[in-house]
Amino acid sequence: MTQSAKDQSFQELSYEQARDELVRVVNQLEQGSNTLEDSLALWERGEALARRCEDWLIGAKARLDAARAGQVTAASADEAGK
Repeated sequence: MTQSAKDQSFQELSYEQARDELVRVVNQLEQGSNTLEDSLALWERGEALARRCEDWLIGAKARLDAARAGQVTAASADEAGK
């Protein structure tokens, strides 16, 4: 699988899927029974999964911020109409 195909497959993961896979990768690395090459591949996969999780969290924060801003704007409009 090429790097761009791997990146695309990570982009299709939900937050929960990426987080659960990241936990599995970390557990494998912590066992310390992998070859150096396998450990490097796992580390790279873990980094990509962590980025995916971070992207989800950044997106969720942006949605919450937008919702809060909408509530503040609506509340301000209500106050102005009184």
